[in-house]
Amino acid sequence: MLMMPEVLLIGGGMIVHDQILPSIYQLQRLGRIGAITVCDASYDAVRRLADAELPRQAFPGQSFRMYPEAPGPRRPELYREIIGRMPARQIVFVAVPDQFHYEVIMEALRQDQHVCTVKPLVLQHRQAVEIAAESRRRGLFVGIEYHKRFDDRSLMARRAYRAGRFGEFRLGTCCLLEKWHYRRSNFQNWMTTENSDAFTYVGCHYVDLVHFITGLLPVAVSVYGIRDRYPNGNEGFLWTDARVIWNNGACLNVQNALGYPDAGPGGNTQGLTMYCQGAEDGALISHSDQYRGLKYSYVNPTSYAEPSPDYFQYVDPGGPGLTPVGYGYRSIEGLVNAAIAVERGERTLAEIDTAGVLATPANSAYNEQVIEAARESILNGGREVRIAGAAAERM
Repeated sequence: MLMMPEVLLIGGGMIVHDQILPSIYQLQRLGRIGAITVCDASYDAVRRLADAELPRQAFPGQSFRMYPEAPGPRRPELYREIIGRMPARQIVFVAVPDQFHYEVIMEALRQDQHVCTVKPLVLQHRQAVEIAAESRRRGLFVGIEYHKRFDDRSLMARRAYRAGRFGEFRLGTCCLLEKWHYRRSNFQNWMTTENSDAFTYVGCHYVDLVHFITGLLPVAVSVYGIRDRYPNGNEGFLWTDARVIWNNGACLNVQNALGYPDAGPGGNTQGLTMYCQGAEDGALISHSDQYRGLKYSYVNPTSYAEPSPDYFQYVDPGGPGLTPVGYGYRSIEGLVNAAIAVERGERTLAEIDTAGVLATPANSAYNEQVIEAARESILNGGREVRIAGAAAERM
């Protein structure tokens, strides 16, 4: 890897616009990375991203090389050609629909590239195991962008729980409902019943977070899904209710949907409550992740909002442009810095796996076990599915 690695973003959708690209631009501004390329199957997607007003305002003078370079038919295999042109041991950031993660990640590894990917890593546990083995064999970093791990609330809870201050987790509830307008986005073309569901796509955040805080492992999953229609007529499990049993007998209820009102304050509604047990008293972890203490009423246009200052925002510390802040940025920064550190010999893959702050295929494959069991459950009316080989003892 060069002193400032190239970064190739594969995918030009909403999460790239809202979080990944501005974070990568900021790392380029700081001199951590070099040239940026964005590749998507659709020219229109990369063109919209290149023309987006807010990133251009925030990062004057910065840009990316775009593929496809000109209008034409969709080219879903173009990423293979673009990865093949890169020098070895650069960074590929994967932001495509869930069902395509495996093939894109494996192609990047075969071409000797470090990989960062949006969550979930893949949809099958055996694929996670294969990716972990290929990563180790080639000495390449693979990291999964579970950004809630970089929320200070999560890091505070993790430290206190593992120091014994909460006792033992027993019962929990959490929810993450995205706004209704997600149904009108590209989700309607891929997050359909045969590919994914609301729990798999957004609920995995909180399953990962409970392990991150407690160290516990999931052993059984049941997911009830309500079939609904997108505006284009495609069918999806757009409302889900899941129950996850952990290896100490604890139970977590997870509700997810693409159904939070567009008029509702905040970008979504979300939160986590965990009830715990000590020797002589109960204990509580309660994170209201939707309401962050801000109440704004605008006049242009007239609207009310409760924005989060914590996930991802642009601020103006005096220019030039704007600076991204929040745990969404810190998560991208952590992944990219880890890839650079591995390449420079400053950190080993084993050290990163053991530290457990960054999600890797080796230390977070329980997420793929949960997703695989969840997909079996939801397609069978919500029956409980045991996780094969799940640990009977506490981690």
